[in-house]
Amino acid sequence: MTDAPLLVALDIDGTLLSEDGTMSDAVIEAAEAASVRGHILMLATGRSWETTHHVLDQLGITPEYVVCANGALVMKRDATEPTGYRRHLIETFNPREVLTQIRSHLADGRYMVEYPSGYRRYTQGMTDWNLENAEEVEFEHLLSEPVTRVVVVSPEHDELDFLSVVEKMGLHSVTYAIGWTAWLDIAPLGVNKSTALERVREWLDVPEDRIVAVGDGRNDIEMFQWAGRSGRAVAMGQAPDDVKAVATEVTGSIDDDGLAAVLRSL
Repeated sequence: MTDAPLLVALDIDGTLLSEDGTMSDAVIEAAEAASVRGHILMLATGRSWETTHHVLDQLGITPEYVVCANGALVMKRDATEPTGYRRHLIETFNPREVLTQIRSHLADGRYMVEYPSGYRRYTQGMTDWNLENAEEVEFEHLLSEPVTRVVVVSPEHDELDFLSVVEKMGLHSVTYAIGWTAWLDIAPLGVNKSTALERVREWLDVPEDRIVAVGDGRNDIEMFQWAGRSGRAVAMGQAPDDVKAVATEVTGSIDDDGLAAVLRSL
């Protein structure tokens, strides 16, 4: 290759994986071909590491770095670790203020926090999440220790109602993203996928115009703004309009193997 390799940051849910957790053969084949051509494929997700590392196996890649917890955690490849990676960069915050503030608006909310070790605690009703390496506790037991991430779910609200509730909360001391349904993902202030990816870009010495980012959620907006300055920011076809608006291009939906088309174009 005459050009430097591309650094390709891939979201997981709705980009690589369908709702049922499957990855299409077309995406796997396109990823393998892009890797063979010398491009650096990596993951940038809101997921914890414990629910991310098996996706690397599905996709067949072993990048030097993996961005998890919406940028609050960066894993680095390390053959001496059981999963092949170790915690390299960890951003934390005290969750007491934000959890107390949110609970005053969402009396029936369900809450989960993730610690630097990857261990999680959650309140009753958090049933739709992978709860491996986690324990159920009373709300007050979530408040005392620094965390990398807070997740809030409100089963009483649909997406638009939840957006309105969150706007009224006035969350100023943290960074947050709203998921497809009524759930809120909270990271330390100033931390998001783009802040972690910029560190990775610098560590790998990749030029700013050799970046491609692909995603479909509101937690990808900062990543798109970062990648789109000099590179490509690609929204999946089913992404919300406000996510598409900050992308430099839109590909097909997950059902149409939109990611495979992007990977083939590299």
